[in-house]
Amino acid sequence: MSELNPIAQAQQAAAGVNQTTTASSAKSLTDNFDTFLTLLTSQLQNQDPLSPMDSQEFVSQLVQFSSVEQQIQSTQAIQALLNVQAALAQLSSVDYIGKYALVQTSGALLSEGRAEWTYQLPQDATSTQLVITNEQGATVGTMSGQTGAGEHRLVWDGKDTDGNALPDGVYHLEVVAFDADGQRIENVSVLVGGRVTGVELSEGQAIVEIGGMQVPASRIIRLREQPADPVEQPPVTAPIDEEEDEPEAVS
Repeated sequence: MSELNPIAQAQQAAAGVNQTTTASSAKSLTDNFDTFLTLLTSQLQNQDPLSPMDSQEFVSQLVQFSSVEQQIQSTQAIQALLNVQAALAQLSSVDYIGKYALVQTSGALLSEGRAEWTYQLPQDATSTQLVITNEQGATVGTMSGQTGAGEHRLVWDGKDTDGNALPDGVYHLEVVAFDADGQRIENVSVLVGGRVTGVELSEGQAIVEIGGMQVPASRIIRLREQPADPVEQPPVTAPIDEEEDEPEAVS
C-alpha cells in the first residue's frame, strides 16, 4: 500500500464531496445573479427620464439582487464546511491503524494455511452448513457449523474436502442455516477480522488494509485493541449427503 499523507489526501478527497451537485447549484445561482444584474443595469440605462422608475419598485429589485448574492455566498460557505467535515472524518480513520477490526465481507485471505471468518446467526438454527468457495466461485469445502444464535468464529486450515492444501488467495464463506420450520434463515452476517495495517484515501472514501485485503472503512462494524479469542470449527468435511442423517452441530 502506498504511504499515507493524511492531510494532503484528505484535502484532495474532501474537495470532491458533493462537488458536482454544489457546482451545478452555484452555477445556476451565479447565472441568475448575472442575468438579474444585466436586466437591472439595462433598465436603469434605458428608463424614461421624464418617468423614472418608481423608488419602491427599485428598492424591491435591489432587495432581490441582495438575496441572490447571499444565496451564492451561503452555498459557497456550506461547501467549505462540508469539505472540512469530510476531511476530519477521513483523517480520523488513521486512528484505526494498529487496532483489530471486524469488517462485513465474505472474503478472507488464506495465508500460510490459515483463514478466519466470523458469522452471526440472528436466531437459533436446527442446522448450519458452512460453504467455502474460491475466487472462481467453485466450492472447495463444506462443514457443519454452530446453530446457536449469536456470533461464531471459523478458523480454516486451507484444505479442501480431499485434504489437499489449497494455494493462498481470497476465499469466500457462505452460511446456509435453516430454522425449525425448514425455512432458510436470512440476514446471516459474514465478517472478517484482522489488524488494520494501513489506510489510504481514494475517491472520497477511506480504504483500510486488513489481513492483506483492502475494504472500505464504512464496512467496519467493530474496533478493538486486542483480537477476540478464536473458536475453531472442525476440519473441512465432504459435502453433507441429504439422504443421510445430518451430523450434530458443534456446540
